[in-house]
Amino acid sequence: MGFFDEFKEKTTDLAQAGVAQSKRLAEIAKLKVSNLGEEDTIKKAHIEIGKLYYAEHGSAPEGAYAAACEKITAARAAIETNNDRIAQLKSSADEEDEEPEIVVAVEAQPVSQPEPAQEPQPEEPQEVQEEPKSEE
Repeated sequence: MGFFDEFKEKTTDLAQAGVAQSKRLAEIAKLKVSNLGEEDTIKKAHIEIGKLYYAEHGSAPEGAYAAACEKITAARAAIETNNDRIAQLKSSADEEDEEPEIVVAVEAQPVSQPEPAQEPQPEEPQEVQEEPKSEE
């Protein structure tokens, strides 16, 4: 019975090692998910800092912030221009829609009945005449 006891002990050790490894991997996965959440928090804070800075100093940015603030200002100007053009296009479309509609009267014509379809007649085989061969 020593063989079975040894086998049972080894399988128990392997199972415990597998459980321990699974626990470690699960904890690592939880910590990685937590890190992703923290990185998202950092990104949101950076965005908020940028918004606050632009709100306070966007008209006269300092040093390294000038290029980023200029990009924001230019993008906002482009958005404003696009919105103005959209408003123009919408108003011109509304004016075109207000034109009177032209109504065309059409007289009713009787509909002719289609002729019944004729079934194709099978062709009769034609006799093929062979031409006499000329002897040379």
